[in-house]
Amino acid sequence: MEITICNQSGEKRWDDYQHDFEAVLDRAASLIEIEEDACVSVIFVTPAQIHELNRSYRGIDRPTDVISFALHDAMEDYEMEGGEAAELGDIFINVQAVQDQAAEYGHSQRREVCFLFTHGLLHLLGYDHMNEADEAVMFKLQDEILDELVKREAAA
Repeated sequence: MEITICNQSGEKRWDDYQHDFEAVLDRAASLIEIEEDACVSVIFVTPAQIHELNRSYRGIDRPTDVISFALHDAMEDYEMEGGEAAELGDIFINVQAVQDQAAEYGHSQRREVCFLFTHGLLHLLGYDHMNEADEAVMFKLQDEILDELVKREAAA
């Protein structure tokens, strides 16, 4: 599994989460079916950048914490021919939301980054929270992935 990180926020500290993202992806793959050669891109952005994405692609005129864009509509579409990597899509993470939400929830920025990555990853894999039943499934899976890797420790 491959993860590409692109930091467009202008802050270097967001470059150090490769290992954490790989651990999340491995843990997710132990719970749900993910192609072994799957790849995903993570892009760290500013509030202004994610605001523009949210407005342009979702019609919502405000920043958000995470947006994901799946390259496929269904799980079966992930299988690629000829040994190509199965590209899942892109996850855009708002760096200011990481800081704000970590402080609000009383946990580390590492936990918040991993939470937002996990949330975006599950969206790429077809999970959603548009109704209570789907939300319960998705959020339970998020907790199962994260609680094994990044405890809800207090901010350092």
